[in-house]
Amino acid sequence: MSSIPAIPNLGVRTQRRIAYRLLPFVFVLYLVAYMDRANVSFAALRMNLDLGFSDRVYGLGVAMFFVGYVLFEVPGAIVAERWSARKWTARIMISWGLATILSGLVHSSRQFYAARFFLGMAEASFFPAMIVYLTHWIRLSERGKAIAILYAAIPSSAVIGSPLAAWLLGIGWHDIAGWRWLFILEGIPAILLGICTLFYLTDWPREAKWLAADEREWITKELELEKLAKSKTAHYTIWKAFRDPRVLLLLVPYLLANTSNASVVFWLPTFIKRLSGLPGGRVAFLVLLPAIAGLFGVLINGWHSDKTGERRWHAVIPLASVGCSYLLLIPASTHFPLAMMLFTMGGGFVFAYYPAFWAIPTMILSESAAAATFGLINAVGHAGGFFGPYIIGDLSTRTGSLSAGFVFIACCYLSAAFLVSQLKIQNATVEP
Repeated sequence: MSSIPAIPNLGVRTQRRIAYRLLPFVFVLYLVAYMDRANVSFAALRMNLDLGFSDRVYGLGVAMFFVGYVLFEVPGAIVAERWSARKWTARIMISWGLATILSGLVHSSRQFYAARFFLGMAEASFFPAMIVYLTHWIRLSERGKAIAILYAAIPSSAVIGSPLAAWLLGIGWHDIAGWRWLFILEGIPAILLGICTLFYLTDWPREAKWLAADEREWITKELELEKLAKSKTAHYTIWKAFRDPRVLLLLVPYLLANTSNASVVFWLPTFIKRLSGLPGGRVAFLVLLPAIAGLFGVLINGWHSDKTGERRWHAVIPLASVGCSYLLLIPASTHFPLAMMLFTMGGGFVFAYYPAFWAIPTMILSESAAAATFGLINAVGHAGGFFGPYIIGDLSTRTGSLSAGFVFIACCYLSAAFLVSQLKIQNATVEP
């Protein structure tokens, strides 16, 4: 591994100012996005009973989110790169806030499917737009930590969302069920933040009046040098990037990992409730434990990946660890304290691979090719979000047990770990 050259004082000052200005804000944006995506897992603790939804109906409803998400992912990522990440992100947030509010008005399975589809369509391309946006500001050597901070929003959304859901599920203002208020009240912050995005974010360093002139020049030059280094290796068009075997080799493990990840995110409260028999409010609080472990996991692994410059094994080990945790849940499911410990251990690793994984494509791609590739990988991965929750619901309905679902989740994670381990990464490039 080659050593990372020291950054001059100007560079240290510039990157610190950029980090303090942008990273907390994009963290909050993604936190609200994930709360609005995953709040259905808490609502289901009461909604399914109120509306008579079976596990299969709930699983299909959750899956419909990913149909809308996948269809609009790649085009939206390209729009973010070529038009304005700031304006496109604002549009995304306002529309998904409205879609979340409308989710609180459903009364039938068809309305539930439609609400989830439109939520996915509204949120599509938000994540790749954020990754693209960070590449406009953050050098490659610092990108793992930046992506880790972005991904820390996922477990943080559960840390905040779990107690909030526990409270909202117990209210009944104006004779409206608490799970409906959960959707309505959690949709409002997205709309407000979408409006703030238009005024707070800046698309490019050259436009940043909040940076000094020498700081703007330094970061612009540094990012241009990175772009030039990549162009000497290969000139990537969008279609060439799609055909690159290194990119294709990333698609399958991300699909497998996201299939299981969506299953865990949308079924974890139900898993805990079925194994413990506890009421919904207490279950929502127990979800805090895997979420807190996940927050530490993603930050520590992202930081260590940047410190060492190693990416592959920082992705493989967390993936394999989650797979092993869910395999062990099969014999442990009759002893809830042990099962809860395994849920927590799995939660500590479930998001930890993301910073290292997403740093890999940024080593070889830039500009529109990178934006499209982020969208492609994310879209293919989120196709697994359609299959995973539905398969868990179907297996639960067919077998009357959670064990088959645990086996499915474990196999997907272990297969993803094996495939990522086959990547050959040398000198900050990914070899086919």
